[in-house]
Amino acid sequence: MKLSHYIFLLSTMALGACSKYLEEVSQDQYHVQAYTDLDELLLGAAYYPVKKSAPVQETESMGGFIHFLGDEMEEQNGGLPGQYVFDTKQFIFGQYTWQQRVGVNESNTGFASENEAWSETYKLINVANSIIAAATKLPKATTDQIQGANRVEGEARFLRAAYYFWLVNLYAKPYVASTASADLGVPLKIQEEVLDVLYQRNTVQEVYDQILSDLEMAEKLLDNTGPQRSLYRADITTVHLLLSRVHLYMQHWEKAFDYADKVVTARPALVDLNSSQGSFLRKESVENIFSMGGNDVPRNMLNSVQSFRVAHDLYQTYSDDDLRKTRWYWAMGDFVGYTKTPSSGAATLPSNISYYNNQYFSSGFTAVLSPVSDKFLYRTAEAYLNKAEASAYLNRESEARAALNLLRSKRYKAGSAYEVKAGGNELIQRIRTERRLELALEGHRWFDLRRYGVNNVLPQSKRIVHNYTVYSGRVSTTMVERRQYVLEENDPGYTLPLPQSVIDFNTGMINNQRPVRTFTLIPR
Repeated sequence: MKLSHYIFLLSTMALGACSKYLEEVSQDQYHVQAYTDLDELLLGAAYYPVKKSAPVQETESMGGFIHFLGDEMEEQNGGLPGQYVFDTKQFIFGQYTWQQRVGVNESNTGFASENEAWSETYKLINVANSIIAAATKLPKATTDQIQGANRVEGEARFLRAAYYFWLVNLYAKPYVASTASADLGVPLKIQEEVLDVLYQRNTVQEVYDQILSDLEMAEKLLDNTGPQRSLYRADITTVHLLLSRVHLYMQHWEKAFDYADKVVTARPALVDLNSSQGSFLRKESVENIFSMGGNDVPRNMLNSVQSFRVAHDLYQTYSDDDLRKTRWYWAMGDFVGYTKTPSSGAATLPSNISYYNNQYFSSGFTAVLSPVSDKFLYRTAEAYLNKAEASAYLNRESEARAALNLLRSKRYKAGSAYEVKAGGNELIQRIRTERRLELALEGHRWFDLRRYGVNNVLPQSKRIVHNYTVYSGRVSTTMVERRQYVLEENDPGYTLPLPQSVIDFNTGMINNQRPVRTFTLIPR
């Protein structure tokens, strides 16, 4: 059959231990006795699992490259004396420097695999498809059966929407109402059956319509199905937060505000950094609404050569009375607040800034299980930011400042002048900056940069510069040359190309046009 395995995989072939729920004797029929069967399949094969923190070469299956695309990270060429070499860079070269093909190596002599994020996401979508189809056939004779069937279908629809939202924002242009019906999105595959077809791309509008359809149905299904069972299972508040985000991206300001308001009404609590101790991004945080997957950021920011660190531009954006500056980052093996000074005694910005999370720090950056995700974490703080941003675009500035300042009151030192009093475009800019600071390295920034460029109220595209050093070998500390790559404002590079293997297999599928990315040499 001409079935693109780059688009999806038949669930019975991919689920291993769960195969008893999707019998291999038929490609479109399987036997489910109760909603508990689907619940097990949902948890085991539709949610992206919590996993150990891993370096980028092991994290591409769900887009571990997302943090390397924008302005949150930069290369790390130095290190403490005697530190080992950590060779992350070669595995992320194509994404980090916005190459025409992201799998290309730094010498332009070959290509690594490019389709992990694409194929893994479509595999998860196909599992969700099967669960949604099966849920409609479940017995519903009792209240428990009705609620159970509604819950598993609602969660599956949320997941399908979340995965398509992820794909369309990686592999398609940002949503613009006037062009979305013509702009190419990603292929929609929402049937459970294996079809003998070669897939083509649906439009951006069609993909967003499907996302909203699934989320609105999930909202109905998850209403009155009981409390959230764990941080790792979606509930109606999770659905409301994603609906707020989707409408914000689509510039539906009223709906973005309304759904954000539902979230902060249901889950208003914020962590006060003045009194809270220990790691901020811990599983037990009152701000965490939902998470799936792990957090690989610390494993890719070791203080060593051929690795990465938090961009100085990001770090310097935090003011000195912002508690996030000292609570979320550390440098040269010490907390930033206790940075070592050079022998001359002069103060200096740390040369190595790494993302701080207490679980990783205390574990010596070993491959421990990540309690919360670096890409699929839903927090109450985002709802306050969505509410503030939507209000500002609606010229409801007092509401925007109220939501923004409530968040800031929990992040700044007691007694500091944290309140934002600005209006107009300055208020919008302050909200965007706060979003950058609050949601740093949680998977939002690249998508935010893309949507700001097409914003109807205050369009803003950013020029980003990435330096890249070539070494004499994978584990060498000897520099060969230093290069500078530039992503210009409104650059086509703000949209990823589809994996070449997908284009090759699906005859006639059109790829995104990315320019050949050249560089200038930096004197050493």
